[in-house]
Amino acid sequence: MIPTGPRRFHGIYPSTVLPMREDFSPDWEAYARHTAHCTLRKDIAGVLMNGHAGENFVLSRAEKRRAVEVAVATVGATRIVVAGVNAEGSLDAAEEAREAREAGADAIMVFLPNAFALSHTAEMAVLHHRTVANAVPGMPIFLFQAHHAAGRMAFTPETLDALLEMPEVVGIKEGGWEVDGYDAVRRQVKARRPDVAVCASGDEHLFACFVHGSDGSLVSLADILPDAIIALDRAVREGDLPSARALHERLEPLAEAIYGAPPGGRATARLKFCLAEMGVIPCPAIRPPQPPVTGTEAQMLRAAMRESGL
Repeated sequence: MIPTGPRRFHGIYPSTVLPMREDFSPDWEAYARHTAHCTLRKDIAGVLMNGHAGENFVLSRAEKRRAVEVAVATVGATRIVVAGVNAEGSLDAAEEAREAREAGADAIMVFLPNAFALSHTAEMAVLHHRTVANAVPGMPIFLFQAHHAAGRMAFTPETLDALLEMPEVVGIKEGGWEVDGYDAVRRQVKARRPDVAVCASGDEHLFACFVHGSDGSLVSLADILPDAIIALDRAVREGDLPSARALHERLEPLAEAIYGAPPGGRATARLKFCLAEMGVIPCPAIRPPQPPVTGTEAQMLRAAMRESGL
């Protein structure tokens, strides 16, 4: 459900995981419970599903569609459902977008194909997004700014300018995980398209990004600590920096353990481990090639959870 008004896409959106059974099949009942647990809360605007936390790169198209259907049935009557669209081919991505709309998604987040790192041209980025947009006329689109260390996947200023020419663009998840880069993107977007919602990511940098200025966050740490993320955003907006700093001190140990501790690329496995430890999902299974959390990694996460009050 998309509310009305100029700030209709602003706010906090948990980026959900997809719980799986030991045989790696999706556990749709657990997914519905998990989605409700982190999304049906006061001041949560919506949910981002089929994103990186949702393992979109190892799901079949049928599974992605079913995930949208379950999310819409669970929270769609009162929350915005944003579906990630991720495929190497633009025509495949366009079909994913069509199926997300048919399944009830309110908006989509378009991820660039990995091949963008090889050509890295504004023309390719715009063609990919335009091909998807043409498949779902009028559907709101969130852009995704990739991690600063993700090879050459991040938008250049020139590419971002070109994408902002698309009227379908309503928001951007700034996932660069680098505060100066976040602020540069925020300034660029607001100078060209002040209507576009600039949403922070980089979960361990949320406090700094919120202080620089944001229109919300699409963030997987809200799967675990949604109320603390909401409170941090509110405290910064109200100018209560002592409270915001205290909330940051609570969030930071777990954020650093999940997203910052090496090796990279382990966030979804760690999120699932923490959610299983909390009893939110029954099983922490993650599809290969990611291995499960064991040994010293599990010890690190349990210690961080205790330090963050869980």
